Amino acid sequence: MTPPDASAALSAPELVIEAGRAEAHYWRDLWRYRELLGFLAWRDLQVRYRQTVLGAAWALLQPAITLVVFTFVFGKLAHMPSGEVPYPLLVMAGLLPWQLFANALSSASGSLVSNTHLISKVYFPRLVVPLSALAVALVDFLIVGLLYVALCAWWSFWPDWRALLLPLFTLLGLLAALGAGLWLTALTVRFRDFRFIVPFLLQLGVFLSPVGFSTTTVPNWRVLFSLNPMVAVIDGFRWCLLRGHQPFYLPGFLIGLGVTALLLASGLWYFRRTERSFADEI
Repeated sequence: MTPPDASAALSAPELVIEAGRAEAHYWRDLWRYRELLGFLAWRDLQVRYRQTVLGAAWALLQPAITLVVFTFVFGKLAHMPSGEVPYPLLVMAGLLPWQLFANALSSASGSLVSNTHLISKVYFPRLVVPLSALAVALVDFLIVGLLYVALCAWWSFWPDWRALLLPLFTLLGLLAALGAGLWLTALTVRFRDFRFIVPFLLQLGVFLSPVGFSTTTVPNWRVLFSLNPMVAVIDGFRWCLLRGHQPFYLPGFLIGLGVTALLLASGLWYFRRTERSFADEI
């Protein structure tokens, strides 16, 4: 008669440790660790708003101040045209995707360094970490969306059926942030100088993106302007939210789509190439 312990050992699944097995099952492991992604996102949300007086209202404060400044500078001083749309709505429709991109890129670029204790001790697909940063940025984006709803109610200017296509441009903005974030977070592990470069890039990017004005005011530069992938996202948001008063520029969308695809593919390639050394260098 076989002892109970021996029979249990015989029926237990056999675990094989083999070189390269993790690489072969990387994307399957990414799905298996989806609960870790949710845990990291929830932890970052708690850390961001814990022991704050205003709480989630901080997510509204920065875009509200930026909205006032851009409306004054571009609308009142520069007299940029907005067509039949109230100028604050034009700015807010551009500020929504920019805030999403900026928050996602800022969080993703420093995500590996801020999780040093986890990366140096436990195995999991490192891609989970920057992906969790996107989830946090998406929550902030939904909160900022409440500000746009309030402006629509104030001016009685509501989106039409085009708003149903808004998730497409939201996804495009997230993918652009992920592609750039994968490059930056991998480079930050090796060169900590990039922690100081990212805020500068975002400060420069807000002026290289049509947040405070419409791309229709620079028709001669529109194709070159579209090399910035956020131009296609912002134009798409305005087309969706402003009832088509800001026309949809198909060549710019295709250029932005191509640049985003290139950025995402190259970011994934570089991230996966350097991923093995993260635990040693971090």
